[in-house]
Amino acid sequence: MAGASLLTLLDDIATLLDDVAAMTKAAAAKTSGVLGDDLAVNAEQVSGVRASRELPVVWAVAKGSLINKAILVPSALAISAFAPWAVNLLLMAGGAFLSFEATEKLLHKAPSQSHEAEPVPGDESIEELERRKIRGAIRTDFILSAEIIVITLGTVADAAFSRQLGVLIMMAVLMTVGVYGLVGGIVKMDDAGLALQSRRGDGPGARMARGIGRLLLALAPRMMKGLSFAGMVAMFLVGGSLLLHGIAPLHHLVESLAVALGGFGWIVRLLANAAVGLIAGCVILGATRIVGRLRARG
Repeated sequence: MAGASLLTLLDDIATLLDDVAAMTKAAAAKTSGVLGDDLAVNAEQVSGVRASRELPVVWAVAKGSLINKAILVPSALAISAFAPWAVNLLLMAGGAFLSFEATEKLLHKAPSQSHEAEPVPGDESIEELERRKIRGAIRTDFILSAEIIVITLGTVADAAFSRQLGVLIMMAVLMTVGVYGLVGGIVKMDDAGLALQSRRGDGPGARMARGIGRLLLALAPRMMKGLSFAGMVAMFLVGGSLLLHGIAPLHHLVESLAVALGGFGWIVRLLANAAVGLIAGCVILGATRIVGRLRARG
């Protein structure tokens, strides 16, 4: 009897794991676009520090990301169960923040042009600059992670609680390891190029290594410059998308236009997300400046 119970338990566990794996795969497909934005944004956020500090900064942000998800997973389950109406409001607040951050970058910070440490403003030390970058990256990660968690939760909304919990935890771990593993690889691309370029010898293997090293050194600054720009654009698009989905009449109008254009509908959605993100960012930035000036005068 005990043996049969044990086999039944193991069978139930295997079924649960199979279901969680299948649901995680479906959730990953639905969140792939946001994960791409997450990668671009975070690669841009951690760029500009000293080469020797790049991996420690990435690791610090990754740890902060895990803490974010440790907060978001139970919070998402609780909000979904007890206050589902609040999910949309929280996502819109996150969209407004991303739009504001992107507008600040657009107006006040030119995208990084090289893989060099950025200048330290005023009396800010290098350590304070790193801490500021880490805090900013973790804040941005929180919003992007919240969107991924909510999309994942929507994918498994009809599943049992145990499956919802399993899928959310698996997605949280996989996207943290995947995103920050890639970010770490990207920011150290130039170091890998230097190591390969320094290979000695006249054999075909050494010559190939030096060629790959030169290629990586040529690509690294261009990739970082491209990711810096892509990260800013991604913040506009994701922020605008979150805000647009929360404004039902505007969202329905955009969707109607997109459907009418058939295969070109994605252009309408893209432009609408960008426009909403840019407008919202400008409005919020203007409002914060006005409030700041009024406080200064007071």
